[in-house]
Amino acid sequence: MNNPIHANIHFHALAEHLPFAVANNINPEIFFSGEALDALVPEELAATAASLHSSGLNSSIHATFMDLNPGSTERLIREATMHRFNQVLDAAEVIKPRVIVFHPGYDRWRYGERQDAWLGHALAAFRHVLERTEQIGCIVAVENIFEEEPSTLKALIEAADSPRLRHCFDVGHWNMFKKVGMEEWFAELGQYIAEAHVHDNFGLKDDHLPIGEGAIDFDLFFSLMKRYAPDAVLTIEAHSKDRVERGVANIRKFLNT
Repeated sequence: MNNPIHANIHFHALAEHLPFAVANNINPEIFFSGEALDALVPEELAATAASLHSSGLNSSIHATFMDLNPGSTERLIREATMHRFNQVLDAAEVIKPRVIVFHPGYDRWRYGERQDAWLGHALAAFRHVLERTEQIGCIVAVENIFEEEPSTLKALIEAADSPRLRHCFDVGHWNMFKKVGMEEWFAELGQYIAEAHVHDNFGLKDDHLPIGEGAIDFDLFFSLMKRYAPDAVLTIEAHSKDRVERGVANIRKFLNT
């Protein structure tokens, strides 16, 4: 397969960091914030896409997410969410990524026993996303954020019944909010994993440490990935160039064994 290692890079910093990515054979996962989407210039986006395609690297996209919720029971929130999602999809039609990662917007503190209400709206939203990405042929992956166990994500993926709606397993988020073990999570969703966000923490906050610098059992993680999702994209989510470099070095130790 192609090199599975990606690293999250903000769109506005992509031109600055692309030479480093090319030199180190790291595929960019481009994060589009709401501000970046509003400021997009078509000619700049086209030039960025041309640079990516000529670099020989694959790319993925991480959609904007702050305060958005495709499954919200509030119509205005859903409308704002779909406005942002459509902006991301417009960019994706130019960049043509391998995967687009979206946050699903569910947490049990807001919805309690009203999971079906959230699921109905979220399903409609992601069916729209799937329709718009059909010509690109990319995977649409929903990431675990506040989910303590995998049932709502599994319900969404199975209800959509599309081979292009998959799961992005964020092992750092799992470690913060988990009420089930990693093996149980993979037993439910492992077959759907198309991407994993690979970073470490101590279970208290979203530190985004390079793997091996927190408390997560990455021997178990990589054994499960090898069993359930050997061709998945592995995205390093780090907040500095130094952490990206350490993360790449650490992840390659696992991939080479």
